[in-house]
Amino acid sequence: METKSKILLIDDEEVVLDSCSQILAGGPYEVASASNGTSGLNLVQEFHPDLVFVDLKMPGISGFDVLEKINQLDSTIVTVVITGYATVSSAVEAMKKGAYDFLPKPFMPDEFRLITRRSLEKRRLVLETIALRREKEILRENFAAIVSHELKSPLGAIQQNIFVLEQELSGTLNEAQHGRLERIKIRVDDLVRLINSWLRVISVDIGKLREHFVPISVESVVTAAIESAEPLAKRKNIEIDACVTEALRPLMGDRVSLTEALVNILGNAVKYSHDGSKVNINVNQGEHNLFIIISDSGVGIAKEDLPHIFDGFFRGKAGYAEGGHGIGLAISKQIIEAHDGSITVDSELGKGTTFIINLPTVNVSASASSEDKAVMQP
Repeated sequence: METKSKILLIDDEEVVLDSCSQILAGGPYEVASASNGTSGLNLVQEFHPDLVFVDLKMPGISGFDVLEKINQLDSTIVTVVITGYATVSSAVEAMKKGAYDFLPKPFMPDEFRLITRRSLEKRRLVLETIALRREKEILRENFAAIVSHELKSPLGAIQQNIFVLEQELSGTLNEAQHGRLERIKIRVDDLVRLINSWLRVISVDIGKLREHFVPISVESVVTAAIESAEPLAKRKNIEIDACVTEALRPLMGDRVSLTEALVNILGNAVKYSHDGSKVNINVNQGEHNLFIIISDSGVGIAKEDLPHIFDGFFRGKAGYAEGGHGIGLAISKQIIEAHDGSITVDSELGKGTTFIINLPTVNVSASASSEDKAVMQP
């Protein structure tokens, strides 16, 4: 049986309520009406409508107040203004209060039917979006549990047993057997790293990350990232040249996660640079933000790959040929956006890549007041 959409009419003119009800009669609708804002708001809580038509000019509570309160009660309810006093300013104000559309009086029956269908379609899409978002969250949570318990735990047990077996057989294994055991260890280690990458992608909780924001030193984040990339840079004889403007304003953020974001980007710059080349890091301060620019003259990124490099598990067909799971840049983008920042990339295949990170800073007074709750992270 078809579920009827619930429509609420709020207007102080009885003729309007009657005519609108007649227009909707025979359709897949359940209609209720109220002659003032107070009664209408009571019906919103009792009737649970999908769509509400609201007159702006009514005795008592105004239509604007009704719109605002409906939005507070349930932001998924679609509201449409109907009024004989239509002006641009009133339409703009109604939209600010949450109205989806604006129908000036007098209107034709076909106009009313059209806007009803369009508004109910809007409601359907909103509810579907919410449902899909929730399904995605449930899938993420379930996937994390499955990966962690059903895959990671057994692999951990395998690693432990391989370690014990290696110790017990250390004096009896020939060279070929030892080689096979080493290959098993490497493959298991690769699987564990891959699982940890999966868990890292699906466990980045932006909301929880923001809860722990404190003033942090940009210089310390850059220094930590360079220290992390140094071992690989030395093996490839690559120079990391850092230029950091003095007296940088602090950021509100999480030092550990922001360092991880820079490590991923800087690590890629070193990994995909030619031996004996240079990677540059420049940190410049703007009026209300700062820019962290990481550039190299390495293999570069193909033009067709650029739109996808921040997608999870994406690995380019050209240029980026070294091992990896395509996770680092996706995580970095999530972390930077959690800090209200942005990241862009410019690259040319065979000529190198430049990443530009834009992050908002806090002024000295704001930073000082925040330190009452948390000491600045060095």
